[in-house]
Amino acid sequence: MKPSQFAKGFKARPDTTSSEKRTALDRLNAIDGIVDVQQSRQAAVNGQSSAFLADEQFDDVAGPESDAYRAWRRAHRYTAGQVIELPLKAIKPSPFNPRHFYLKTSIAELTVNLAKQGQQQAIHVIPDYENAGTFFVNDGGRRVRALKEANKETVKAIVVDLPIGIESYKLGYDLNVQRDSQTVFDNAVVWKRFLEERHFQSQRELADHLGLDESTIAVALSIAKLPENVMQEMVTRPDRFGSNMAYQITRYHAARGNDATLRLINKITSDDLSTRQVADIVKGRASTQEAPKPAGRQRYAQRMEIKMDGVSVGDLKSYGEDRLELRLRGLTKEKRDELLHQIEKMLLPAGTKE
Repeated sequence: MKPSQFAKGFKARPDTTSSEKRTALDRLNAIDGIVDVQQSRQAAVNGQSSAFLADEQFDDVAGPESDAYRAWRRAHRYTAGQVIELPLKAIKPSPFNPRHFYLKTSIAELTVNLAKQGQQQAIHVIPDYENAGTFFVNDGGRRVRALKEANKETVKAIVVDLPIGIESYKLGYDLNVQRDSQTVFDNAVVWKRFLEERHFQSQRELADHLGLDESTIAVALSIAKLPENVMQEMVTRPDRFGSNMAYQITRYHAARGNDATLRLINKITSDDLSTRQVADIVKGRASTQEAPKPAGRQRYAQRMEIKMDGVSVGDLKSYGEDRLELRLRGLTKEKRDELLHQIEKMLLPAGTKE
C-alpha cells in the first residue's frame, strides 16, 4: 500500500471521537462492542451452517459496515464475529500499529504459555483489500510473534471492519494504554514516521487528531532523534524511563554521543538516579561518577512484593546489613492489628512474656 493510500485511512471515516471528547476507555469499549455485536450475530445463525450461508442470510445478520468489508465477507462466506483459523504467513503488521518495540523476554514468556496452553484469545485482523488473502493485525501483535516463535502455522482470528488509518491506530493505542504496554519510545518512532510520510502536515495536526497536547508530540519527536539501540536499553524499564527522563537522555546524547549515553543509562538504573539528578548531569552540574544524591537516600539491596489474596498490598525492602522497611496499604483494621501484634511478639526480648 502506498503512502497516499495509507493517508486515506485517516480521512475515510471522520474522527468524531476527539470532537466528542471520548476517553480512551470509550474507544476501548468500542472495539469490544464491535466484536460482541458481531459474535451475537454469529450465535444467531449457529445451526444454519454459518460458513455456507446464502447471500440473503448474510444480509440478514450484517449490520452497518463498510462496502469493502461487506464485499469481502460475502465473498469469503464469513459471518461477522466468527473466530477462524488463518495462516500465520498471511498476517502482517499494520502500517498504523502503535507498537514498535517488542521485548524479547515478553515474547519468550508468551511463547512458552502458547506452547503449553495453546492460543486462548483470538487476535483481531483487518483484510488487506488490495492484496487478497492477507490481513493486517489490529490487536494481537505479541501473540503473532509468539506463535511464530513456537513454530505454529496458524492463528485464531476475528476479522473486524475497521479502516487502516487513524481509527485503527487509536484503538490499538488505547488497548495498549489500558494494558500499560504503550511507551513513549513507541510513540516517538511511530509519530516521527507519520510526519515523515506526510500523513499529517504538522505536529499541531497530529496532536489534534490524537487529542493530545502539542507539547506531548514535541517531546516524543525529540526523543525520536535517539538511535534505536539507545531507546531499546530504556524500553525494558518503563518505570525508570518515562518521557521526562528520556528527554534528558536525548539532550545528553546530543552532546556526548552513544557510548557515554549508554553508560549513563546503566548508571541511572544501578544507582536509581532521579530525573533531577540526570538533569544536573546534562547541565554539567554533576558528573556521571559522582552524581549528587538527596540526603538520607539509600538504594535498597532487596525488595519483596507482599500480596494478600493475590493482590499487592506493599513491599518489604532491606538496606545494607541492619535495616528493614515494611510498607503496607489497603489493609483492614483487623488485619493491621494482627500484623502489629505478630511483629511486636517477634521483637520481644528472649524469655519475655506478653
